[in-house]
Amino acid sequence: MSKVKIITGLTHLWEQTLGNSEICIAVLDGLVDRSHPCFEGADFTQLPTLVNPTPIADGLMYQHGTHIASVIFGQHGSSVEGIAPKCKGLIIPVFCDKKRKLSQLDLARAIEQAVQLGADIINISGGQLADYGEADGWLQKAVALCQQKNILIVAAAGNNSCECLHVPAALPAVLAVGAMDDRGQPIDFSNWGDAYQTQGILAPGEKILGAKPGGGTIQLTGTSFATPIVTGVAALLLSWQQQQGEKPDPQKVREAILQSAVPCELKEESDRPRCLVGKLNILGAIEKLRGGNMSQEKEALSASGCGCESFNKGDSLYIKESAADGETLPSQLTSSDASVMESANTATPATASVGSAASNAIPSEVAMSNPNVASNPSLPNTTDLAAFQNLLQSYITTQNPPMSYPVASSVTASQAPSDINQETLVYALGTLGYDFGTDARRDSFKQLMPGVTIDNTVVPANPYDARQMVDYLADNPSEGKSLIWTLNLELTPIYAIEPKGAFARDVYGVLQELLSGQIQPEDNEDYVERVSIPGIITGRTVKLFSGQYVPVIEPQNTRGLYGWKVNTLIGAALDTIGTQVGGTEESNVRRTLGGFLNRIYYDFRNLGTTSQDRALNFATTNAFQAATTFAQAVAEGMELDTITVEKSPFCRLDSDCWDVKLKFFDPENNRRAKKIFRFTIDVSDIIPVTLGEVRTWSSAY
Repeated sequence: MSKVKIITGLTHLWEQTLGNSEICIAVLDGLVDRSHPCFEGADFTQLPTLVNPTPIADGLMYQHGTHIASVIFGQHGSSVEGIAPKCKGLIIPVFCDKKRKLSQLDLARAIEQAVQLGADIINISGGQLADYGEADGWLQKAVALCQQKNILIVAAAGNNSCECLHVPAALPAVLAVGAMDDRGQPIDFSNWGDAYQTQGILAPGEKILGAKPGGGTIQLTGTSFATPIVTGVAALLLSWQQQQGEKPDPQKVREAILQSAVPCELKEESDRPRCLVGKLNILGAIEKLRGGNMSQEKEALSASGCGCESFNKGDSLYIKESAADGETLPSQLTSSDASVMESANTATPATASVGSAASNAIPSEVAMSNPNVASNPSLPNTTDLAAFQNLLQSYITTQNPPMSYPVASSVTASQAPSDINQETLVYALGTLGYDFGTDARRDSFKQLMPGVTIDNTVVPANPYDARQMVDYLADNPSEGKSLIWTLNLELTPIYAIEPKGAFARDVYGVLQELLSGQIQPEDNEDYVERVSIPGIITGRTVKLFSGQYVPVIEPQNTRGLYGWKVNTLIGAALDTIGTQVGGTEESNVRRTLGGFLNRIYYDFRNLGTTSQDRALNFATTNAFQAATTFAQAVAEGMELDTITVEKSPFCRLDSDCWDVKLKFFDPENNRRAKKIFRFTIDVSDIIPVTLGEVRTWSSAY
């Protein structure tokens, strides 16, 4: 009997629903063996990402991804019966075996991809050890986007055997998952940091049965494998909500799971934090969602004849399921009978991992002491385990280049959803850069570029010197196509720019002009501080010289390719509204508009792919309207308080409209009403456009 079948309350929930095809689960993990028999009939597709779509047959991340997916999507009647087999799935590979590092930036990309494709729940069986549960701004923003759109992220708490936190599990609105053994006790390696005391749940994580690439099954242990159990249960609860005629509400399901959690029966009170909020209580979560009383749930259980013994403890309903004939309930894991557990952030208590990965293993001293490992040909030997434990110290780390491999432009998967469009509009801000990709390409430029004369001595050209490159491209404009043009944010390349089509030559010319502007002195009127790049992301990637792979933007023409410096943009905006302000007011407008532009670039930095971000970024390049919007408020002594972007209630048919709202306050009189200005931006085309007149009103808040 599969262990998931005896999870308390799951059989009863299955009697209500096996999932709904309108509930979408995104799995951010390794590649998945979609040919495994347990996936026959499953409704999921594997999407192109920065991960090479060709797996290594015996790769550990390939095994990890296949196992995680099977725990959720394994079809009933197969060798692995998943938790939510009838839900729709998106497999978004982020881990691979060829290069085992993943940046928080690329994890954020994958989360945004899941959001754009309609995920209701995102499963992340991985994370990075973080001292205070703090993440890079990219990842924080992606998680906040999920909270805003009511998408539930379920993430592994980590296997470091310490009172410590992982991101994204520790970030607000995420549901963190720790692992418990077959007796309902927290497993020693499962983390128990402060944030998990309010947003963490324990779920079975010992010897979880899952699919193995190439066929067959394997039992694995760790918080990685507890995570898809909670994800699957959450998906079933969403399906149950829909079945009851309600609108599926992921955040409501999250709260129901946390509020219904039951305490662990621990010998030592000091161990209580290890239990997090408590243990997964499926029936209690149903009751929370139903808003009824526990007696109704008892009657339903009795009528279903599930062979369960129920009893009350406090305010929660406990169900103790009987073992099937000839079966015994799983016993406690011991070092003498443990199965081999694959790990993506393995660490012994004495050597907790500083970098982390797809979280899923028991402490190495347990796995390595297993005398059955060497004798069982179906399991990795101790050499494999040692190598695996050594490599899993560095997943999802901001100190290393993003995990990166080229991808195909399309993916064929069983029953792939028909409404997935791989092309994504982008309107991104940053600075231009260029890259060579290989030593050979760099050396070819070095040989072709003329030498530089210094003190009557000719020295070889330096292709990394942007000034020399600008001069070379001015004389040889066709060479611009031989470079990999990049868009950078604070020295981090986020896209490669590759013009295509009839206007490619014109676009390359604009890129060369913008690069020339970036090397000018800041007081030069031609100086370029930032650029905007509109285009389409098609799923292709390019490898940079560092080994990093970045998505490719294809600008369709020169429209929207702007370069500016803040002071020049402010000056042009003031020329537009010159009749409205003057003297001191002009100085105030200049300061406020500068703050507006810089806040978008630094505080709201983004990838420019979501509708909100495209609207916000366009508001920067359309500074004329922004200045016109708040000139009057600034002239009255008010200061910019907040910038928000909200879905607009005013929009044309088949458009995608967003309101950029600017709130102003009086720093000298906090009792004065706030002033709010709103202008609407339609981002349905590659180049956004503003709609209608600026709206304004006063508010007490």
